[in-house]
Amino acid sequence: MGWKETAEPVLTRMPTVARPEGHVPFKRKLLWTAGILVMYFFLTNVTLYGLQTGGTDFYGQFRSILAGASGSILQLGIGPIVTASIVLQLLGGADLLGLDTENDPRDQVLYQGLQKLLVGVMIVLTGAPMVFASPILSADPQVAQSLGIGLRGVEALLFAQIFVGGILILFMDEIVSKWGVGSGVGLFIIAGVSQRLVSGLFGWQGLTGNSGFVSSWIGIITGSTELPGSPLTTEGLSAIFLGQGMILAMITTVLIFVVVVYAESVRIEIPLSHARVKGARGKFPVKLIYASVLPMILVRALQANLQFLGQILHSQWNGMPVWLGEYDTQTGQVVEGLFWYLKPIQSPEQWMWFVGATVTADWWQVLIRIGIDLTFMIVGGAVFAIFWVETTGMGPEATAQQIQNSGMQIPGFRQNPQVIEKVMERYIPQVTVIGGALVGLLAVMANMLGTIGQVSGTGLLLTVSITYKLYEEIAEEQLMEMHPMMRQMFGSE
Repeated sequence: MGWKETAEPVLTRMPTVARPEGHVPFKRKLLWTAGILVMYFFLTNVTLYGLQTGGTDFYGQFRSILAGASGSILQLGIGPIVTASIVLQLLGGADLLGLDTENDPRDQVLYQGLQKLLVGVMIVLTGAPMVFASPILSADPQVAQSLGIGLRGVEALLFAQIFVGGILILFMDEIVSKWGVGSGVGLFIIAGVSQRLVSGLFGWQGLTGNSGFVSSWIGIITGSTELPGSPLTTEGLSAIFLGQGMILAMITTVLIFVVVVYAESVRIEIPLSHARVKGARGKFPVKLIYASVLPMILVRALQANLQFLGQILHSQWNGMPVWLGEYDTQTGQVVEGLFWYLKPIQSPEQWMWFVGATVTADWWQVLIRIGIDLTFMIVGGAVFAIFWVETTGMGPEATAQQIQNSGMQIPGFRQNPQVIEKVMERYIPQVTVIGGALVGLLAVMANMLGTIGQVSGTGLLLTVSITYKLYEEIAEEQLMEMHPMMRQMFGSE
């Protein structure tokens, strides 16, 4: 008996969101998407009961890509979903699961059940150490005393809330995927990053606690905000570009928007013609960012998990060697050792020692850290892009089969899946690697130069790319709504 037969009774009984039986009107899809978005914002403002105030947000540097909110019921965000996806990507890429998710409905059910089971395991593995084995989420002694259950009881209560939040965001993602527009993971990333961008642009010191770009320049022009020196001096220029003026962050933000939109439009178009309908022609686009920017979530999530491992070792291992990591007692952030080198660069202040930024490490240490971050993101982006393409039905073989099933063929070639696959192999693997590496490079450069609202480069890349794809999907949905016959042609109904 194989593992599928053994696990089938459990995996097939996992709770799931029912698929719509027929076509869901576009307006109803928008309503479902908007409703889930409102619920997401509501849950990010539900504070964990029993949490001691004053804690630091460990996921602060990764928060824009993992969504959620520190100290809320959505503390973990989409982290468990992403981590479970990494495990499934690796298992599927190594062909250890033996599941045919393309053609076998039974294997599709098993895969979805396995994904939910892994998400639950990741919620436990990620949330439990945060509560029971590290100072990231500390129980409030006053709540323990008032309830009479002790600190361990309050910690159990905190973990239960985190677990419920992780399960909720899993099913919210599934509702959007089946009943809404786009995916829940992408929607939550857009929501979190957009909130930070708006705050970074228009935030006011008295309202948000931080001055945004507009309010900072109003203060500089009116004289209410004093610069450390004349704009002609090094200190003044540093303040204008890196400090209060945020000129470099604004340039980087706009540049990322332009580059990603341009890269999304760069494509190789393979001509197609219908085998039976004369004159019916089309094109199959192989975009420069063929695997999309979503594999970057997997790379950054892997980095976040490595940093989380360092935090756990630091809190539980009293004799932890300095070469592994040394942590600041006040902020809880790593300041030296292996985990410091593995920590991604997040702002210009962490490496621009040559313009007066306060960098505690030597210049050669900073360069090594930048080199590791670049290597991790470029190589990781290419590798995860390959896994993404192969496991989501975007590879040459799956694409050739889709073209064959649609009745289309490449002019000048026989109507045969193997022939079409050979043509696709000329473009898809190479473009996948180049696009994945390019996105990794862009993410690191955006982090190093800084962005408006302290949004990470990866988060900004994801937001622009997901928004662009969401726009394309909305346009396609509107087209299907206007021409119902096209739904039958493309198999949407």
